[in-house]
Amino acid sequence: MRHVEKHRTDRIGWLRAAVLGANDGIVSTASLVVGVAAAETGRGSILLAGVAGLVAGAMSMAAGEYVSVSSQSDTENADLQREQEELATMPEAELKELTAIYVDRGLDESLAHQVAKQLTEHDALGAHARDELGISEMTTARPTQAALTSAATFAVGAALPLAAVFLTPVLQIPIVVSILSLGFLALLGGISASAGGAPISKAVIRVTFWGAIAMAATAGIGYLFGVAV
Repeated sequence: MRHVEKHRTDRIGWLRAAVLGANDGIVSTASLVVGVAAAETGRGSILLAGVAGLVAGAMSMAAGEYVSVSSQSDTENADLQREQEELATMPEAELKELTAIYVDRGLDESLAHQVAKQLTEHDALGAHARDELGISEMTTARPTQAALTSAATFAVGAALPLAAVFLTPVLQIPIVVSILSLGFLALLGGISASAGGAPISKAVIRVTFWGAIAMAATAGIGYLFGVAV
């Protein structure tokens, strides 16, 4: 009987971007809405600020993710190119290097040499990428995927507190949006933890705590100065 294990490492790239985008969308837009509403501004101004925050935030997330993950991808490609050149110019040294890696991981030198030799014959660059550089297909950088995921999830996250603005009397917007946004954050934390196989309670506490801090800070500024923030 074949033993099937379920791992979630292949989700790291898009899951990180999705959680970051949705979390930032909820927190930044809710904080903006709460701060503006706390300054006793009309519903139209509150919605305008929120929509502007949604559009600007989504574009910023996409650009930021693309640039940062592209930098990671460029570094990975440069390392792979360098490794390819070293494999072509000094294969024996690279074989010894791979052998030493397996010895450090617990194999005796004879077995480590056999493993390194067979993996080199099968896929030399793949073996060095995985075991020397720590680069694998599951965790490799994907700039476009990260950018689109972050932008889309930011927009979805930002739309939640904006929807609450439509359904709430103006004077109650700061309180209602704050409570609902914390609920959204808790739900997001639970879903992301479940998808990644991490403890749910820890993720929920972490995301709601920092969300509450952000909204409290902007609400305080709005109440203090009585102007849009």
